[in-house]
Amino acid sequence: MNALQRISDLAWHQDIVYLAGIVMLAALVLYRFKPGVRRTLTNTLGFFLACLAGLFMSGVFAYLGFANAASALHEIFIVAEGMAVIRLTGLFVFRILLPLARLNPPSILEDMLVILIYIAWGMVRLRYAGVDLSGIVTTSAVITAVIAFSMQDTLGNILGGLALELDNSFEIGDWIKADDVVGKVVDIRWRSTSIETRNWETVVIPNSVLMKTKFSVLGKRMGQSEQWRRWVWFNVDYDIPPARVIGIVQKAIQDADIPLVAKQPAPNCVMMDFDSSSARYAVRYWLTDLAVDDPTDSAVRTHVYAALARAGIRLSVPGHNVHVIKESEKHDQARQSREIARRIEALRKIDLFRLFSESELQAVAESLRFAPFARGDVITRQGAVAHWLYILTEGEAEVVLETPAGKRLLNPIQAPGFFGEMGMMTGAPRSTTITAKTDVECYQLDKKSFESIIHSRPSMAEEITQVLVARQAELHAVLNDLAEAQRSETQQQSEILKQVKRFFGLG
Repeated sequence: MNALQRISDLAWHQDIVYLAGIVMLAALVLYRFKPGVRRTLTNTLGFFLACLAGLFMSGVFAYLGFANAASALHEIFIVAEGMAVIRLTGLFVFRILLPLARLNPPSILEDMLVILIYIAWGMVRLRYAGVDLSGIVTTSAVITAVIAFSMQDTLGNILGGLALELDNSFEIGDWIKADDVVGKVVDIRWRSTSIETRNWETVVIPNSVLMKTKFSVLGKRMGQSEQWRRWVWFNVDYDIPPARVIGIVQKAIQDADIPLVAKQPAPNCVMMDFDSSSARYAVRYWLTDLAVDDPTDSAVRTHVYAALARAGIRLSVPGHNVHVIKESEKHDQARQSREIARRIEALRKIDLFRLFSESELQAVAESLRFAPFARGDVITRQGAVAHWLYILTEGEAEVVLETPAGKRLLNPIQAPGFFGEMGMMTGAPRSTTITAKTDVECYQLDKKSFESIIHSRPSMAEEITQVLVARQAELHAVLNDLAEAQRSETQQQSEILKQVKRFFGLG
């Protein structure tokens, strides 16, 4: 016991218990609230414990009579112990205390400050050990030259990191492109800058490399919110006028509610080039979340495809000289028959056509026009005048009624269903705004295609009017329109029938 007491007296300083307690408390707080520094914290604590063990060994050497060796070991491990405490203190101050005071200094400031305190601590211990610091100062010029030559890359990284911080070239959280690397800046340290890519990769770029090469800060403009212009390319044949293509696509993109696509600046469509076999167009939009680029591009392409398909415009593919075997007429007719049968089956599920004969259903099916919509597309807008009916065969549509008191969400329309019947049958403006809640497939039936059928059987007007009155009654019930509800069904049917006959020119 006496031997252990003598070793303890020689090796450990009197404040070791308090110091160890403070170190453990700070370590526990960091471990609990800052999971990102746990690895560094573990290494620092291991180093601190190793220093305590080294101090104990210096006491053993002193007890065995190796005084000089014990003194040297004691000073070495005191310096090392101080470095561990300084490192832990830096973590606690920069990761716990300063964020509580709403201060978030860059990591490079933490690194440089800790290094400077390391140097100051080493100089203090050398002075206590009796080392003449004036001699070190006189030889510092030679030492500095040697260090600068041997560590020129490291010094370049340090100076590069300081320059990047001082001139505010980019900040943590910015998206940058350096050579072929595109990612988000997550850390700027004394040696390198860490960038996280969209592929869950962390790319570490030396600061000196960033200082020597050109890099781009994406989505950043003075005084503006973060958003990045994206380009979505597509080709259309030359036989479609460019003004028509631009008008259709631009209106569809601007009217649609596409997540992460900025409303201002508004998306636009431009013709960019003349290709060998088609005109090359681009939709330019501003992305508000730079981490979700490809999915948003895909959503925009979906809206472009749907808008062109509704207009009967096909996307062009690059032209090639190939030998084509013409499909037989029999195969072409079979495919057309399958499509007509599919349309007739869809019509049979709609109340509006339940009294139609097979020949009338066939005529309507042949007149239908395919009209797909992507999620978020506005299918009809309240107050618009459009003389066609929509038959919903796939998906779900959202119905919104705009009133003086604000917008009101009505029951959605699910496939199979139809809407726009009053516009086609009476020419009345659209009573609600209908938006694609999911990707939907519709068929359009316009007045012109329906006119020949109703003229061949005028009594159909009365049959259809009954369906129109029932749909109107549903709308008035939802709106609690007492005035309309009190009107007799016969009176409403008479008024709507007059509108139908007048619109179609029936006697």
